[in-house]
Amino acid sequence: MGKTISCSDAGKDCDWSASAASEEELMSLVTEHVLSEHKEIELNSESISHIKSLIKEK
Repeated sequence: MGKTISCSDAGKDCDWSASAASEEELMSLVTEHVLSEHKEIELNSESISHIKSLIKEK
């Protein structure tokens, strides 16, 4: 089973979404996107936990 997430899941007005085979792969894509497009978001343990809670099974 794959994993999916989108910015709209987090309430952002952004049409980005991604899917990957594992949570680790998906979080790598999320990190890349956040660092390039959402510089206002600080990636710390709290925000990472929140992001992980939004991941859906595909």
